[in-house]
Amino acid sequence: MTSSDVLIIGSGAAGLTAALNLADRFRVTVLAKGALNEGSTAWAQGGIAAVLEPGDTFDSHIEDTMIAGAGLNDRAIVEFVVERAPAAIERLRKLGVPFAEEGPEKGGALHLTREGGHSHRRIVHVADATGWAVQEALQRAAEAHPNITLVPDQVVIDLATGRHEERYSGAGRVWGVYALDRRTGKVAVHTARATILATGGAGRTYLFSTAPRGATGDGIAMAWRAGARVSNMEFMQFHPTCLYNLDVKNFLITEAVRGEGGQLKNPNTGHRFMPDLDPRAELAPRDVVARAIDAEIKRYGLDYVHLDISHQPPEFVRAHFPNIHEKLLGLGIDMTTQPIPVVPAQHYTCGGIVVDRDGRTDLPGLYAAGECTQSGLHGANRLASNSLLECFVFGEAAAAHIATCWDELPAPPAIRAWDESRVTDSDEEVVIKQNWTEIRRFMWNYVGIVRTTKRLQRAASRIRLMTDEVADYYGHFRVTPDLIELRNLLQTADLIVRSALHRKESRGLHYTLDYPELLPKAEDTVLVP
Repeated sequence: MTSSDVLIIGSGAAGLTAALNLADRFRVTVLAKGALNEGSTAWAQGGIAAVLEPGDTFDSHIEDTMIAGAGLNDRAIVEFVVERAPAAIERLRKLGVPFAEEGPEKGGALHLTREGGHSHRRIVHVADATGWAVQEALQRAAEAHPNITLVPDQVVIDLATGRHEERYSGAGRVWGVYALDRRTGKVAVHTARATILATGGAGRTYLFSTAPRGATGDGIAMAWRAGARVSNMEFMQFHPTCLYNLDVKNFLITEAVRGEGGQLKNPNTGHRFMPDLDPRAELAPRDVVARAIDAEIKRYGLDYVHLDISHQPPEFVRAHFPNIHEKLLGLGIDMTTQPIPVVPAQHYTCGGIVVDRDGRTDLPGLYAAGECTQSGLHGANRLASNSLLECFVFGEAAAAHIATCWDELPAPPAIRAWDESRVTDSDEEVVIKQNWTEIRRFMWNYVGIVRTTKRLQRAASRIRLMTDEVADYYGHFRVTPDLIELRNLLQTADLIVRSALHRKESRGLHYTLDYPELLPKAEDTVLVP
């Protein structure tokens, strides 16, 4: 059993931002599921949205966010986040993030690019590897801080609540977590006065996803099991342009390729199809572009469409997209002269654990930040490059609330140790592999970019069958990382399907052939345990 002042689950942008904001006053422990830099933050190619261009305004960024979110955003939260963006960028620069700058003739101002749904250039970036640079800077600062303990290879199983106190309490307060140490195979209790979930999204519920392997909805599933509300899980964002390559999974072709002039074409006819469908063409919001590609692929029986930026000067392409250019060259594609084969893939979880402006969940002592939450920022569709921004703003907000209310947070009581006296080692791991593959396949086929009630009901009946099977397995065998993730994947899939069946309209990312119209009133889908 380990104890600290504050426990943070997740070592990406949200988790490390919170840790750095707390560490001058408190002892902070950060648990990572794998290596410290394995989360989604390091994978973020695009950048961070902030109002920095002359002529751009907070109102304009707020409006763009609201339009992309199909009116489902909480305007007060959008204002709260957007207004804090420039300060967040400045703090990252102080930490040493080497954002791209204009030449000396422009006084070394930050280079801003533009992405779909934005009315101005407002994306600060580090070439096409922004997330990696941000992760490195935050991790470097955290590793150097004497009050922060970073612990890799900890697969968190469940939240420790009043139900786990040695003197049972039904109060529902969160005291920390139970986590499996991958290195020793042992489960330990980690306690703290306050716990922050920064566990990322649930992309791996789908067959094709740009998310890292660990994005299995862990925080969302754990918070739900402990009694927290979950909201808007039907809004799964599909990135329009993931590289189509049977050997390389999940390689994202950043939206900025379209921002700098990339065109989507039918590979058979060479026809550029986006201008036929939307006046914004390739710069329409992601849901519009992803549906257009999906329709083109289905209509013509294609495996992929082409994304072509070869009409731009080669040196321009190489300078803007050095990492993508190099990666593609290794696969035999020269993007300066050839089109890139792309397909849509699950990219971002817009719903999640319900949190307020301070990052508080429904459960006392539990906070959450980043992709595992539904803060009200994204609404029915996330605007490009607002995701890292949300991590910084809410990581800081949760830290600020904990610091302000510290004296009201009680010290953890004695928590029962993990009991595995009635379980044995599994002799049929094949069950896990089979169920994992099945979930991802039926979620892709039945709960994808375009949905119908019948498909959703098919998914729901499969989930019911598998839930009993997985619960039985979990009750009889010792936990393994794969079993923990499978349990969370299935729980998350259930929340997505329930939410999708509940929404009787097409809004933002949730598009159903049975209810193609938009209802007059925008309402969140809120599931209560």
